[in-house]
Amino acid sequence: MFPLVAGRKLAGMTMTDVSAATRARWLAVSSVAMGTFTIVTSEMLPVGLLTSIAATLGVSEGAAGLMMSAPGLVAAVSAPVLAITTRRLDRRVMLLGLMALLAVANLAGAFAPNYPVMLAARVLTGVSIGGFWAFAAGLGPRLVPEGSVGRATSIILAGVSVASVLGVPAATFISSFAGWRTAFIAMGVLALVLLALLATTLPPLPGESRARASDPLPHEAPARASQGALTWLSGPLKVVLVLTVLIVSGHFAAYTYVRPFLEQVSHAGPALVGTALLLYGAAGVAGNFVAGAWAAKNPKPVLVTLAVLMALATAALPLIDLPLIMLVVWGLGYGGVGVTLQLWIMRSGGGEMGTALYVGAFNVSIALGSFAGGRVVDGVSISAVMWVGAALAVVSAIVAGVSGRSRTTGS
Repeated sequence: MFPLVAGRKLAGMTMTDVSAATRARWLAVSSVAMGTFTIVTSEMLPVGLLTSIAATLGVSEGAAGLMMSAPGLVAAVSAPVLAITTRRLDRRVMLLGLMALLAVANLAGAFAPNYPVMLAARVLTGVSIGGFWAFAAGLGPRLVPEGSVGRATSIILAGVSVASVLGVPAATFISSFAGWRTAFIAMGVLALVLLALLATTLPPLPGESRARASDPLPHEAPARASQGALTWLSGPLKVVLVLTVLIVSGHFAAYTYVRPFLEQVSHAGPALVGTALLLYGAAGVAGNFVAGAWAAKNPKPVLVTLAVLMALATAALPLIDLPLIMLVVWGLGYGGVGVTLQLWIMRSGGGEMGTALYVGAFNVSIALGSFAGGRVVDGVSISAVMWVGAALAVVSAIVAGVSGRSRTTGS
């Protein structure tokens, strides 16, 4: 680890040494945050490229939505399984291996000659996403002194938030002038850069020195993880997890197909689509910080407000020819969802298991939403999928509104 432990200066260290150790710590934290940005952007990469990928690989836009479903489902399983089965391995080694796997997956997707190869690459992406997030989320206490853990964790989580609202628009912008394969190549190169940065900045992060007698064997890990999940689902986190499934699946049912909607219904060209998604991203960043400050005392009314904004925007998109305004409203709403749900989990006393279940529920919801949206697009219309997203947002607002006031820990 770094030479400064829990904020105490070790014997023989000068102030210059202390300053260097502090900088090294925060550089490591920043590297992990950039890593989370890279994995989440990679997960959502197909959203802005769906039309082009479907046309190139000869599949329908609904079928192409599986590129979103597959990584989400795989990540939801790989997170707890890798956390349990590799608990004695150095976390630095695991993070480097998973970032290398992400680079391979993105480059394989870039050069995929057909859709099955693309899906296989997306499965590898899911393994990397689930494992990296499972290890990165809890690194704060191992990288910085105790008094700075909250700040470090916020920075690491910021990588996820920024990716959620800016990653897709950036990839869409690249695709608009260089093609979707170039966007995948760019993410592969970014993963390689992050691999080198993590290798340079992360200290050794030893796993558990020995397994406890109660620890599951590798082949028992999935069953043990499922038992833990069922136990926690019967507790106070149930409402939060239900809300996660409702609002996130509704969002991705619609958002996965936002580019073909803009092209086919709003008749937007590539430049306007890129601009629309960039505006969505900017609004999402604003929503993230506004909601984070507002939800600190009581996340419940914040989530109701965010869900209403999302419902209004997605319901109005097929009816009102103001796509830029509606996407800004949508971005403001969804941009604050992640931080609000996380704060609600913390106030509910969910702890580490609650966070793990939230990550799993979030990824399953991405998969469910994009898959269900694809069925609606292929079976009904691309406008109908926006109304599906609006309906689930309304249900989310109702569930949040009628639930008991979000509790503080120990209340």
